[in-house]
Amino acid sequence: MKYIMLVGDGMCDRAVKEFDGKTPLQAARIPNMNMVAKEGQVGIASTIPLRLTPASDVANLSLLGYDPNKYYTGRAPLEAANMGVKLKESDVGFRCNLVTISDEKMEDYSAGHIKSKEAGILIRFLDEKLNLKGVKFYPGISYRHLTVIDTRQAGIQAKDFLNTICTPPHDITGKRIQRYMPRGKAAAFLTDLMVRSKDILMSHDINKVRVDLGENPASMIWLWGQGVNVHIPSFKEKFNVTGSIISAVDLIKGIGKTIGLDVINVPGATGYYDTNYKGKADYAIESLEKHDFVFIHVEAPDEAGHNGDARAKIAAIENIDRLIVGSILEHFQKTKQDFRILITSDHATPVSVRTHTREPIFFAVYGKGIARDEVEAFNEIAAYKASVKLKTGFGIIEKLLK
Repeated sequence: MKYIMLVGDGMCDRAVKEFDGKTPLQAARIPNMNMVAKEGQVGIASTIPLRLTPASDVANLSLLGYDPNKYYTGRAPLEAANMGVKLKESDVGFRCNLVTISDEKMEDYSAGHIKSKEAGILIRFLDEKLNLKGVKFYPGISYRHLTVIDTRQAGIQAKDFLNTICTPPHDITGKRIQRYMPRGKAAAFLTDLMVRSKDILMSHDINKVRVDLGENPASMIWLWGQGVNVHIPSFKEKFNVTGSIISAVDLIKGIGKTIGLDVINVPGATGYYDTNYKGKADYAIESLEKHDFVFIHVEAPDEAGHNGDARAKIAAIENIDRLIVGSILEHFQKTKQDFRILITSDHATPVSVRTHTREPIFFAVYGKGIARDEVEAFNEIAAYKASVKLKTGFGIIEKLLK
């Protein structure tokens, strides 16, 4: 048996006025996902425990079968794992966004979705110019980077860094940043890093050219998502199945590495609207020659939600349906292999609020041994008739594997 879990990040949504009150999933043309829901089984679950924020790290740990209350230690350590950065016991990792600040407001949480090559040059330049003992910057993908602070050299306890409130920049688009700067015992240290980054970044020719071209400059770093080294049992230990993981973002690939899944890098996978959808399907199918499980993550719907762009979200959903779900279903129709596919969202990112929300998500599972229920389509409204209602998100994977 082959098992596929496909996650459209932030795909769940709410009613959108411009589409006559339909959600993006209702408005999108998704014949393949609708078939999976109609011929399979639909369920509802909450991937976000009450004490945790509705973030992708928490939600995707849940989807992979790990209770975040037990295993979650922060976002940055998971991203560090994929980047090959080993955190020492004295280290605290932070997600480091390159952002655009204008008139003391969060103009753009992604600095115009800056390309990785330009971003890498800027992050290395910042690391060189700041040259702070105990603070190291590591380049990642696009606007997503890593800062590691050695708490012993900083002279601040790890718990003080961990307990300092740091706001995700995508939650405050268009808002004045002063209200959302770090708050807590390590706030002064973190704020100083962020403020000092402004002059250094804006002095670089890359940003000068971006301004001349009318592009959003990477005018400051924004630190958030802090955490310490994480210890999690392997996926094979938990489920006696080997597998792989496909994503464009360090966070998801880092989760995969941490739990022992093979991380597959797909050429042209960008983490944005222009990602290589078909490539993700092709590489997933190829990976199933070696493994029995593959986890496919697509970031594009989440980015559209953060940008408040309903049309872009619909386009991303339709690309997922046609190029990923359609390709996978066609493959198994031809090969006649036994398989199951589970399609879901990790959390909602409604275009109306432009950030993650904690309402329950729904999933549809289809394939060998899955009984059909009464749900007729793959969308939030149809899922109200779901026969399966789970209290926790980390139980979802059992509907696929067992």
